Amino acid sequence: MGMMDGKVVVVTGAGRGVGRGVALLMAAEGARVVVNDIGAALDGSGSAETPAQEVVGEIVAAGGEAVANCDSVSGFDSAGRIVQCALDTFGRIDAVVNNAGILRDVIFHKMTETDWDSVIDVMLKGAFNVSRHAADHFRRQESGAFVHMTSTAGLIGAIGQANYAAAKLGIVGLSNSIARDMQKYRIRSNCLAPSGWTRMIASIPTNDPAQQKRVAQRMAVKAEMNAPLTVFLCSDAAAEVTGQVFAVRKNELFLFSQHRPVRGVHRSDGWTPTDIAEHALPSFRPSLVPLERTVNVFPYDAI
Repeated sequence: MGMMDGKVVVVTGAGRGVGRGVALLMAAEGARVVVNDIGAALDGSGSAETPAQEVVGEIVAAGGEAVANCDSVSGFDSAGRIVQCALDTFGRIDAVVNNAGILRDVIFHKMTETDWDSVIDVMLKGAFNVSRHAADHFRRQESGAFVHMTSTAGLIGAIGQANYAAAKLGIVGLSNSIARDMQKYRIRSNCLAPSGWTRMIASIPTNDPAQQKRVAQRMAVKAEMNAPLTVFLCSDAAAEVTGQVFAVRKNELFLFSQHRPVRGVHRSDGWTPTDIAEHALPSFRPSLVPLERTVNVFPYDAI
């Protein structure tokens, strides 16, 4: 008996990397899997490859059940076809893993509107599109689970990834809203910030020895290491877990804090800009959040 026996799961962007690892473990744990991947290059451009079908082949060869789907998450109608594929093939849907993503990394003052829109469309709008279509079915059956892939680029910070970070932090807000709106239907929604060697990580520039060392360390972290927590969050064993943000760093699991006030000041007769400079800022200063990057909080050589 696997933790996902009898369940049907949609995994987007499942042709490679983290999504592939999730799809394979879902099947190994008894799920029937819709392996969604359009087969695009890292920048979202077209490709002749068929990674979704390749992953399906691996699942079937291991004795599991899966179907390939190549619809795009970025269009509302095409995202609906991903969910419909699960219904047409397996008769139901029990979980969605929103993993599809692309990169358009560029320093902010050189970022174009196209750079911004393409990443937001695939990651943030894509997560909404697939989740919204699945929500109707989850609500009717009064059960269902979402796992959305966020990133420490949004949770902590990164350089040259304003579009990616905005999408990934937006996904946390989306997940939290889904968790609250659909709690009464016993539908859960959580986020996971994965870590591991993927095509995206391979595209990181290595312009100096320190960067080369960090990326080399990252190569030892396998993408499939993110799959166990993802499967758990989609299983009935996680029935009490919703509205949370987790991270995986090789053999470590982390639960993230979320935005809450850390300090407050009051002035009975209100504030002027000068009052704020003279009184509020000194009170706030010890609690100001430093401009750290992911590598400051999770150094690669500590993974």
